Amino acid sequence: MIVLLIGNGNPPPLPLFQALRSSCDLLIAADGGGNWCMENGWVPDLVTGDIDSFNTSKYPDVNIIKNADQETNDLEKALKEALTRGAQHVLMLGTTGARLDQTLKNISVLVQFRSDFESLKMVDEYGWMMILPKEFHFNTTPGTTISLFPVSGRVDGIRTEGLQYALNNEFLLNGVRDGSSNVAVADSVYISHEKGDLLLMVYDGNRSLFDNPSM
Repeated sequence: MIVLLIGNGNPPPLPLFQALRSSCDLLIAADGGGNWCMENGWVPDLVTGDIDSFNTSKYPDVNIIKNADQETNDLEKALKEALTRGAQHVLMLGTTGARLDQTLKNISVLVQFRSDFESLKMVDEYGWMMILPKEFHFNTTPGTTISLFPVSGRVDGIRTEGLQYALNNEFLLNGVRDGSSNVAVADSVYISHEKGDLLLMVYDGNRSLFDNPSM
């Protein structure tokens, strides 16, 4: 099952939302993300969170699951609901932008839930990002900008194939060495690492997601 999850960050372009929605089985809104869905004519299968942002008086007939737990944010609550419904793949829109602290928290949530789904991606108008497993391969287009970021502070044993600036059993470390603005030079890219949490950011305008949302 593929779930499309909409958060309350920067709203996605409507054509992007529509394209991804047509390929997903379930639409879950994280609290205020439900307002954007309703305003654009899309009724979520459910809205969940602490419901301090969703307009329940304006949209009284929407399926709401309130979770008042203040130890988790609305994205965590929405991902837990996706898990209970058997989701294998999750695409998340509206989870970047707006406040930087909330974007960083959502990236932390990516780390938290990375092993619970076969794929878990944050998507915006520029491309997509995910926390990498120890080995990962994906198709792309030469010239695509590819960035790697060591979320855990340091990532060791990184190897890449298909990138202009290859890494061969090397490390990335915050404040010392980063992996931003690399470039794909082949139709496919392979990345592996031995230790740490490595964030992949692919700035391809979501071409690969349109071809295969669960990739």
